Amino acid sequence: MKIPKEVLELAEKLEKAGYRAFLVGGCVRNLVLGETEKLRIKPKDWDIATDAKPEEVQKIFPESVYENQFGTVGVKTESEEPSLKIIEVTTFRLEGKYTDKRHPDEIKFAKTIEEDLSRRDFTVNALALSIAEGMAEKIIDPFGGQNDLKNKIIRTVGEPEKRFNEDALRLMRAVRFAAELNFKIEEKTAVAIKKEAGLLAVVAKERIRDELEKIIMTERAAEGIRKLKELNLLPCAIPELGEGIDVGQNKHHIYEVFEHNVRALDYAAKNNYSLAIRLASLLHDVAKPRTKRGDGPDSTFYNHEIVGAKMTGQILGRLHFSKEITEKVAHLVRYHLFYYNVGEVTEAGVRRFLRRVGPENIADLIKVREADRIGSGVPKAVPYKLRHLLFMVEKVKQDPLSPKMLAVDGKDVMKIAKIEPGPKIGQILAVLLNEILEDPEKNTKESLELRIKNLAKLPENELTKLSKGAKEMKEEFEGGLESEMKKKYYV
Repeated sequence: MKIPKEVLELAEKLEKAGYRAFLVGGCVRNLVLGETEKLRIKPKDWDIATDAKPEEVQKIFPESVYENQFGTVGVKTESEEPSLKIIEVTTFRLEGKYTDKRHPDEIKFAKTIEEDLSRRDFTVNALALSIAEGMAEKIIDPFGGQNDLKNKIIRTVGEPEKRFNEDALRLMRAVRFAAELNFKIEEKTAVAIKKEAGLLAVVAKERIRDELEKIIMTERAAEGIRKLKELNLLPCAIPELGEGIDVGQNKHHIYEVFEHNVRALDYAAKNNYSLAIRLASLLHDVAKPRTKRGDGPDSTFYNHEIVGAKMTGQILGRLHFSKEITEKVAHLVRYHLFYYNVGEVTEAGVRRFLRRVGPENIADLIKVREADRIGSGVPKAVPYKLRHLLFMVEKVKQDPLSPKMLAVDGKDVMKIAKIEPGPKIGQILAVLLNEILEDPEKNTKESLELRIKNLAKLPENELTKLSKGAKEMKEEFEGGLESEMKKKYYV
């Protein structure tokens, strides 16, 4: 088992000072699993448990930080590896009652590593590796963790209900470890999760978000979401997603709404797409149950992408995802239903589409569409018309798409038209941009100067009418062709 020299040196210093040192937690689990599966699973962090008290650890390591009530000292190293810059050294401990179902009311220092391991969540995490003379010595395994690793089982240490009542977040962690490691949850543990699922309601939303994000970022994300549903945890994570359970779709879908969303996530996860794309794939049709009209093969879901974008913002905001992620995912959900058919949509239409969704979002939007298609049961993720859209995007993306890309700006308009600041400037720019979207070759200062002079001479009501028409043209993809497409395909 390859253990970093920084960890071995730290443990050796503790030993030379007369104390015991054990590697504990996930790093031991991954080391043992790597040996069992003949895999190299790099631990995300390295934790040491010791019988030295926090103040004794600090005496041995002056370059350390102790700013908590849990007996954990952060020892600084000179390593360039992020996971080794600070190694956490924690005194053996026992924990009292968990009144808030999340944190122990009191911490007591224990005498042995076995006592320390007895407080841990799952058997696969209740392993310790003793270190002596700068080398790994032996594995301490009082609860059968190695056997559960071998058999690919997630099982609590001791009575499941007691463990979950101590820390309700363990309900989500069980599903997360099962998804990360491709393990099964042991039957008694699963029964207890289902029974105690309501405890998750008292856990801070950002902690639920952390576990949910880890589930979604695994290759087996879809199985993780299905397991949340099966164990009654979905209502405390994303209740809106559960609204799609057993909600049938129309003639263009072979799966009900929940299963369709999960299959879309599965495609995104297996293609190693980003968090934003995975979330958008999972939530793209979240509003279908609320927008469904009728039943059977001809049922409709008009405007589910608009309602879905709003719901997505609420879901991710409630879970305290970052503003950047929340806005990005809501945007992808809002425009996932874009319409493009070869021969029907003009270059000007593609430019307006790019202006509305943002050129920087096109690649991600296509990936969400791929996930949507595969989640619907079709065999091909990228049909010809999507490939053609990418070709058209590449062709027109250098064309002017916003007022900033015009050869003139607001100051130029005021100077050429000899007018003061006011709404008339914005109206003129809107008309200019609309005309440039139709014919980018007109985007020269000379051509636009002449057009500005002509527009400035128009009566106010005519300019307002032209400006309004320009704004309506921006919605080409949402009106006209797209509206007809929605009716045609019952979406």
